[in-house]
Amino acid sequence: MEVNEIFYELPRSLIAPHPSEDRAGSRLMVLERLTGKIFHTDFASLGDVLSPGDLLVLNDSRVLPVRLLGRKETGGRVEVLLLEPFPSQSSLWIALTDCAKKPRLGGNLLFSHGVTATVVGVMGQGRFGLQFHHQGDFMEVLSKVGEPPLPPYIHRTRKLEQTDWERYQTVYASSPGSVAAPTAGLHFTQKLFAELESIGVERAFLTLHVGPGTFQPVRSEEVESHRMEGERYTLGKKAAHRINQVKKCEKRVIAVGSTSTRALEGIVQKKGKLGEDHGVTRIFIRPGFSFRVISGLITNFHLPGSTPLLLVAAFAGLDLVRRAYDEAVRLRYRFYSYGDAMLII
Repeated sequence: MEVNEIFYELPRSLIAPHPSEDRAGSRLMVLERLTGKIFHTDFASLGDVLSPGDLLVLNDSRVLPVRLLGRKETGGRVEVLLLEPFPSQSSLWIALTDCAKKPRLGGNLLFSHGVTATVVGVMGQGRFGLQFHHQGDFMEVLSKVGEPPLPPYIHRTRKLEQTDWERYQTVYASSPGSVAAPTAGLHFTQKLFAELESIGVERAFLTLHVGPGTFQPVRSEEVESHRMEGERYTLGKKAAHRINQVKKCEKRVIAVGSTSTRALEGIVQKKGKLGEDHGVTRIFIRPGFSFRVISGLITNFHLPGSTPLLLVAAFAGLDLVRRAYDEAVRLRYRFYSYGDAMLII
């Protein structure tokens, strides 16, 4: 499959730079896979299109404030995105840097609150090993020094706002570790969860810590040549059991987001069945993939040429997705992380 098959033209005015005033107030496009029908509602009315016995599977990963702004010893500005700590070393991180000249091995980076970092490794692909020097618990320090890692197309066009600390995080986030939000879940509120529960729609949680690959488009001409970056996940015994029960009763398992989908389908691809598991997944879901767990998907509107868009096309069908995106542009839906939502059933 050629990557240009999942490109589309999007007016820049449709890229949402800010979240909607109300989380559940975003628009919702509903796609029916069997009939090809498309209709429109709002996210607060999600219960009108779900059924008793449906199970939502949500990613409870919490976004860390891993964007750090500082300077080099020479005075040059530096921006750092922390990706992952080394095992048992909370102050030693793999990081990406954004500056005119890459930091040298052994050089020091200076941040606010007296925090510094020494470049202890050059790992390729723009990645560096950074040893941080600080007082106290590093996660507490990070909450003072760092910022929410808004997607590049947002933080390059506007400054961080106070509302981003709350809104670039799901209301159920509980497991710290992501460098990007599982954005399909940003639309949910506790009020909406209560309404869904009252009609018999249940919830189950897993964790997949979103990595920087979520920002990276497919750069090879042939989709099959793309390689996914690894992302850590955990599915507990209780959640796995509930998902299997729902499937046995022939009810719908509706993944909230591409990250939940990749965790579930990755486990089955690895083990042959769904069960308690943890590890690193590099599963690449694209058209032609055979889904074995999910029967519904809640997602946002994704970047052209991106792996989440390929996943959506694999689940809904490329022709239906093209038609849906054309309609979303025509009706001026809001796109990307802070944009509107889509339900595929």
